[in-house]
Amino acid sequence: MKRMVHFLEAERVSKNYQAGGGAPVQALDEVTFTADSGEWIAIMGPSGSGKTTLLNILGCLDQPSSGSVRIGSTDISKLTRAELVRFRAETVGLIFQQYHLIPHLTALENVMLAQYFHSMTDEAEARRMLEHVGLTARASHLPSELSGGEQQRVAIARALVNDPKIILADEPTGNLDASNEQIVLDLLSGLHAQGRTFLLVTHDERAGRCADRRINLEHGRIVETVVFTAEENEDFDEVLEELWMLRESAMHHECSHFTEMQKRRLVATMSRIGLLKMAGSEVDFTQAGESRARSVIRRHRLAERLFMDVLSIRDDAAVESNACTFEHILSPEVTDRICTFLGHPATCPHGSPIPPGECCGDGAPGEKRSSESTRGRAN
Repeated sequence: MKRMVHFLEAERVSKNYQAGGGAPVQALDEVTFTADSGEWIAIMGPSGSGKTTLLNILGCLDQPSSGSVRIGSTDISKLTRAELVRFRAETVGLIFQQYHLIPHLTALENVMLAQYFHSMTDEAEARRMLEHVGLTARASHLPSELSGGEQQRVAIARALVNDPKIILADEPTGNLDASNEQIVLDLLSGLHAQGRTFLLVTHDERAGRCADRRINLEHGRIVETVVFTAEENEDFDEVLEELWMLRESAMHHECSHFTEMQKRRLVATMSRIGLLKMAGSEVDFTQAGESRARSVIRRHRLAERLFMDVLSIRDDAAVESNACTFEHILSPEVTDRICTFLGHPATCPHGSPIPPGECCGDGAPGEKRSSESTRGRAN
């Protein structure tokens, strides 16, 4: 029987360190797992469990003491140091918790620096990557002139510019507030939807839930593997939308509102992973949950306006059905482009407010978010 070939295969990978002349420390203990092309895997566990050591080996920054790692057709555990450097430049995109931007280079120049070490620079391609992460207008800014979320997006653009076959991210949202964390997670989710292969090291349950599969490490060993489904995340979004609309109508957010047993279980799960908080029978958003809900509502209501204003679909059921589909597949970049194309509408066709995005300036109704918002009802 022919053996199934995976894009990445780690086989009995161990790593030992000599600690200050004392007994050797075993950071990894015969770790074995596989990843398929296009898969997103979250590597989770407590501090000291071996997560970053594993990522460093997979990213060609370190080599195992024993075992093997194959990426594509290459066994990287057999490469020399010079060969590892070349393979990493051609195959791997790295994103870290610290952004590692060169302070005296602009955002554009920081992205082009990765091209320089790969082959040759291409300013047009670097600009396209910045556009992809929503930073076209920030290309000439220095890192000191960018927010933490913007600096991380420059780092993501830098990781993408050489079109790597696999992206490895070590706590990429660790230094970000909830709002910027959601922007970065939406961006990574959009890239994953395009077929990118991701390995993400994180402590954050919310970030871990974005993955297809979660590998839990403890004391350098895999202790659990959890598989997530797209349907679960869509169910989470449905609960977040309901709570958002309850808040808009000034109703109490009580768990009793969710009469279906499945949704009550979802509320409990979402509380555990940090999207919701509960006080007695009342349910409310955490900061991260509110940020995610805002993104979902924004995508849904912009899609409604697109269908009615541009495509002239007047059947409410058809508009709602299509908007429900679009809210799960639109990337932040495409969402902002739709918003700009529509003239930054302030409301959906039914008059409910559309949460503003970065493309809307400060988000206050005014020059950008003007009478365009009513054009669908005027036609």
